[in-house]
Amino acid sequence: MADFRIIPAIEALRQRDGVRTLDTLFGAEATVNALRTAADRLRAAIANGQGPADSDAAATIIESGAQAALAAGARGSLRPVLNATGVVIHTNLGRAPIAPVALERLAAIAAGYSNLEYDLAEGTRGSRTVHAESLLTTLTGAEAAVVVNNNAAALLLILTALANGREVVISRGELVEIGGGFRVPDVMRQSGATLREVGTTNRTRTNDYTATVSKATALFLRVHPSNFRIEGFTERPSLAELVTAGRAMGVPVVDNIGSGCLLDELAGEPSVHASIAAGVDLVCFSGDKLLGGPQCGIIAGRKALVEPLRAHPLMRAVRVDKLTFAILEATLAEYVAGRASSTVPVQRMLHATAAEIETRAMALGGQLAARGWQIALMSGSSAVGGGSAPGLGLPTVLLSISRGAESAAATEAWLRTLDPPIVARIEDDRVVLDLRTVLPEQDKTLADLLSRT
Repeated sequence: MADFRIIPAIEALRQRDGVRTLDTLFGAEATVNALRTAADRLRAAIANGQGPADSDAAATIIESGAQAALAAGARGSLRPVLNATGVVIHTNLGRAPIAPVALERLAAIAAGYSNLEYDLAEGTRGSRTVHAESLLTTLTGAEAAVVVNNNAAALLLILTALANGREVVISRGELVEIGGGFRVPDVMRQSGATLREVGTTNRTRTNDYTATVSKATALFLRVHPSNFRIEGFTERPSLAELVTAGRAMGVPVVDNIGSGCLLDELAGEPSVHASIAAGVDLVCFSGDKLLGGPQCGIIAGRKALVEPLRAHPLMRAVRVDKLTFAILEATLAEYVAGRASSTVPVQRMLHATAAEIETRAMALGGQLAARGWQIALMSGSSAVGGGSAPGLGLPTVLLSISRGAESAAATEAWLRTLDPPIVARIEDDRVVLDLRTVLPEQDKTLADLLSRT
């Protein structure tokens, strides 16, 4: 028969030194609630015949359970992880890691007050929308720029401010859906603009755009497909051709390029500079993808079109805070200085060679082999991720790890229980680590975690 009498009273538990420490760290109310939950859990175990031998053991179990629950609650649900998947811009893992210099700037701005909306020269109220603009115009060649909280918001603001109640012409081949169910047509409808589809999924010509122009036409919209490619029997006007047609018809051209490539090096990804050079009126892109900065949406282009965006009421709903500006400006400064390929983590990962990754993998593999892991090096591919450069594989060297007869699925699941968790991938029924996406300064942490088995 279950003996619930061995479960101590809550007040008796609170007299224990360890529980008093919990009171101090987490507060009395939270501690009592955690004790009650742990006691209920023990009561259920006793009912199933799995209880401890005596009340002292029961008290220890309850205290330990309460401590674990309180610590987990205080830690929060958002946690750092080690990304060993080889997907550089991993949307599920928070996209771009932030550059150390940007973190320093973030700390300086976050710790006190700033001139977010204050004109230091005039001593009067200023506008937050001017921050990062000079860096963006320098890098892109645009006349003006403004920053909002993500690229979907950037597109929504453009369409709401410039095309509400009017028509926006877009190729059927660019009516895309990207991650999270985000569909370009849905955003367009939300803006109040009318979608005018032209061409076909695989073939759209310049005259398909111009044939639809009327007094109701507000914009030509071009959308980079991002996470898929259409190949074979296809046709699409060049950006320069679309711009020429737009100017001839008096219709501004907006280019949503998505990933925000500031360096003209990644195959298949349109760069911001190239878009502006082609003459588009506005270009919008993400800050936390190829750029390697914070989550934000950036709009750059002609001043005559940027200013209405800056003044639109929706701008207040999609504006960014001082922390985003701090990270963004520091990251952009690395591009201006020509250092981004070595100082911005995303760019550093993309530029890493297979030989460099192999050197790190060999060092880690040697440490793990000494701890009883079965290891092997194998050739593989990393992915850009984030809807960028679909189909482009980056040559890498993978470190395959296994222990005893444990299955790959069990090992992969165990890696996710560590602190910090390690997120790996399984290939050919083997757990593999791709160190391209593990920051070099995290190699020791990775080795220490795996050496504790």
